[in-house]
Amino acid sequence: MPLSENEQRLLDQIERALVEDDPKFASTVRSTNPRTYLMRRVRRSFLLFVVGLVVLLVGVVLNRTPLIVIFGVLGFATMLFAASRGAADLRRISGRGGEASSHRPTASRRRTRPPFTERIEERWRRRWDDH
Repeated sequence: MPLSENEQRLLDQIERALVEDDPKFASTVRSTNPRTYLMRRVRRSFLLFVVGLVVLLVGVVLNRTPLIVIFGVLGFATMLFAASRGAADLRRISGRGGEASSHRPTASRRRTRPPFTERIEERWRRRWDDH
């Protein structure tokens, strides 16, 4: 959705004020590529997943019941967190989710479906009408 003229003017004004106040920060922000940042997060998520796997395997190797449970839960939780975070970042990189998506359909083009409860009620009415 494009910005209105007023919003664009305000944004330009804020940008000029930022450049005047802190030119070094402004140049850093301009040169930062969001894709590079997201790829760094994906690599960190992968490393965190490997750490979780190692913690899980350490629990199994120790072969003591309380430690197996503690290390198992901790390792699994770490792996689950890392996998979900990495998957979300990969979706954002590919443009299929999150703020990075630029080709998301607008509300007018999106296929509208009735809410779940209305669909269930309609099925219920049809079932009773058939009998």
